[in-house]
Amino acid sequence: MRRTPDRISRTLAVAAAAVTLLVACTSDPAEPRQGERDGLRPGSVDLADPYVPGAGNGGYDVSHYRLAVRYDPATDRLTGRAKVMATATHGLSRFTLDLAGLDVTAVTMGGSRAEHRREGDELVVTPRHGLPQGRRFAVEVDYSGVPAAKADGQLGSGGFLHTADGAVALGQPWSAATWFPVNDHPSDKATYDIEVTVPDGLAALSNGVPGEKTSAAGWTTWRWAEGTPMASYLTTLVIGDYRVETGTHAGRPMVTAVPASLPATGPEAASLARTGEIADFLASRFGPYPFDSYGGVVVTDARVGYALETQSRPVYGPGFFRGGRPNPGVVAHELAHQWFGNSVTLSRWSDIWLNEGFASYAEWLWEEHDGGRTAQRNFELEYAGTDWSRPSVDPGRSQLFGAAVYKRGALAVHALRRTVGDDTFFRILHTWTAERRGGNATTADLVVLAERVAGKPLRPIFDAWLVGARAPALP
Repeated sequence: MRRTPDRISRTLAVAAAAVTLLVACTSDPAEPRQGERDGLRPGSVDLADPYVPGAGNGGYDVSHYRLAVRYDPATDRLTGRAKVMATATHGLSRFTLDLAGLDVTAVTMGGSRAEHRREGDELVVTPRHGLPQGRRFAVEVDYSGVPAAKADGQLGSGGFLHTADGAVALGQPWSAATWFPVNDHPSDKATYDIEVTVPDGLAALSNGVPGEKTSAAGWTTWRWAEGTPMASYLTTLVIGDYRVETGTHAGRPMVTAVPASLPATGPEAASLARTGEIADFLASRFGPYPFDSYGGVVVTDARVGYALETQSRPVYGPGFFRGGRPNPGVVAHELAHQWFGNSVTLSRWSDIWLNEGFASYAEWLWEEHDGGRTAQRNFELEYAGTDWSRPSVDPGRSQLFGAAVYKRGALAVHALRRTVGDDTFFRILHTWTAERRGGNATTADLVVLAERVAGKPLRPIFDAWLVGARAPALP
């Protein structure tokens, strides 16, 4: 994610508090003892990540979501059916899915109705028979209602927004649970099939490879498939009156979209037109592009005060084009996330610098490549203005999108480069994106890998540049 400057300033005005992630599984004391003797217990209703209280669920691992939703902008009503395929990671007597604000009409497992109830933003499902550890299962949920965004005093708002001509489902660290039932934490990635039905004449854009588009009785169904594991916060829906451009790049589908209300030759379209060029440059620095499609979508709703790296198809808010000129820098930032954040995904939100530090550094690399300031000059300028009292790692919930995560994180990346030299540095990046492709990782994982590739201790460098309270000596 990259926020427009005014959003960053407001975030920095909130005091930071250091917190430690604790992943826990909780048991319900009311669970029958017989179930416990059978090795079954409820899945946890919260992964205890203090950056996103209440998000995520324990006891299972999702492999695939099959989503079919229908949305009518005239009534702002969404109806959906979600099939969630998962494996029990311990014996389950019941389990939960995150779902905010929508009404559930039926839950089925194995063709039979399953008992279910709502507890706030949780859908609690009790199968007819317990699920032993290792059991693969599928649960199908029928639901409907008027979806809404989820607001948070420190992190802003994310989720489903009704717009003038349709809707946008977008946000970090959450948005998915506002439009489908989900294990809404990046530690549980899955593949997706997404089918969206909207009134004829509207586009319905989402993640991944476009499929067959069909129309009947005044409605059009758009189909998308993301076959590479994706964190739930990286899913998106953009519905409205858009000029959609489809083609190929490097043998993969390329889908870009700009609102029909914007000029075809405006800065938004010109910025998206460089997507393939920028992705190719980043691939030369980071390793092969990790997904089966490319693209980007511009939205005009002023409530979207950021750009977000939604997998394979970033979404860009209007603030990045206010100057009337193309903005390839924000495209470089969001495309860099396809490697750092999307393919290699953080295991816990306290390590968000792994996403934002590398994406911010990619802006410096691209600017130098595109004839602007060098990465070294950007490093020197940023170094001079950094507040070293704010850490990049575990910055505190109020500073999840603070400057220390983005800019101090980028400083740490360049300091590593200066310490080990260009050949070793880019070998570290290529090794990281190859070995961790499609999975999750922590800062500790990066340190261990960097030391292995470099063949020397590097922890003091990471500590000084990421969490030290004083300005480190320039390498």
